[in-house]
Amino acid sequence: MSLHVKTADFEKEVLQADIPVLVDFWAEWCMPCRMVSPILDELAEEYAGKLKVVKVNVDEEPDLASRFGIVSIPTILLFKNGQVAAQQIGAAPRQVFEQMIQPHLG
Repeated sequence: MSLHVKTADFEKEVLQADIPVLVDFWAEWCMPCRMVSPILDELAEEYAGKLKVVKVNVDEEPDLASRFGIVSIPTILLFKNGQVAAQQIGAAPRQVFEQMIQPHLG
């Protein structure tokens, strides 16, 4: 299960994390977001301890969305050492996300 992150927790949960963090910028009303969600939950389970998966609701956290230039959702950013290391905009099959995270896993 993914952790829902607010602006107040973002620094600690994402930027200061000691493992790569996949951040799903999403919204309740977004159908492609709902399609991606179970895939990201599977990855969170499969890579537990090596990868953290968190969700940011862009309707509830517009400042975070703006800070990272999120204009369409879902946008999935991979953070490593506090920096964006990869991104995927829009829904995609599981293999796309695996190719995105594999090079960044310890």
